[in-house]
Amino acid sequence: MRLIQMAHSGDKEARDRLVEENVGLIWSIVRRFLGRGHEPEDLFQIGSIGLLKAIDKFDLSYQVRFSTYAVPMITGEIRRFLRDDGMIKVSRSVKELGMRAGAARESLSCRLGREPTIDEIAGELQVSREEVAASLEAGAEVESLYRSLGAGDGQDLCLMDRLEEKGDEEERLLNRMVLRELLMDLAPKEREIIVRRYFYNQTQSAIAAELSISQVQVSRLEKKILRQMREKL
Repeated sequence: MRLIQMAHSGDKEARDRLVEENVGLIWSIVRRFLGRGHEPEDLFQIGSIGLLKAIDKFDLSYQVRFSTYAVPMITGEIRRFLRDDGMIKVSRSVKELGMRAGAARESLSCRLGREPTIDEIAGELQVSREEVAASLEAGAEVESLYRSLGAGDGQDLCLMDRLEEKGDEEERLLNRMVLRELLMDLAPKEREIIVRRYFYNQTQSAIAAELSISQVQVSRLEKKILRQMREKL
């Protein structure tokens, strides 16, 4: 937590140390995606971008382990890469430079406190600005189109829908964290009622039969528990 706080204050050494200490975490996630036509080192670079985003966006008030927050961020970054890769074919060298340029842009953004210029990224990578521009354009071209990706759940999806997915994933993660804390504060019987009612979609009558109490008791308990959860929330 101290290193994250220092990194948020602009301490590059603290940020680098956080990356170094979580190398094993990145590789543990990368191993889940091996055998899909990509080199492990490429997936590791993508996972590293996810880790950097987790470091920059982690809120110390979450009161959870950093790894709990970082795992879905790293996993999501790799999944997005695998999902979007191949829609537009570019050379391996351009892909590799694009990944390096993306990582450099993330690093420079944190260090400078603003979006870096093409020249600054080129200087960081010691390549020409034309090469950086070409690699970033090759990677960004897919993400800039409102092209159809096929049907999903009866609806036609486009890339914009996928781009918004990142925020949704983070929001769902935080919601699960909060919900877990609220549920853990409940008594076992209270927790069972809420889980049966809202996770298994059981009726109050069905729950009453399972717990050998009346439906009226279930109704009263449910209202009481939800009120307590709202107050704590």
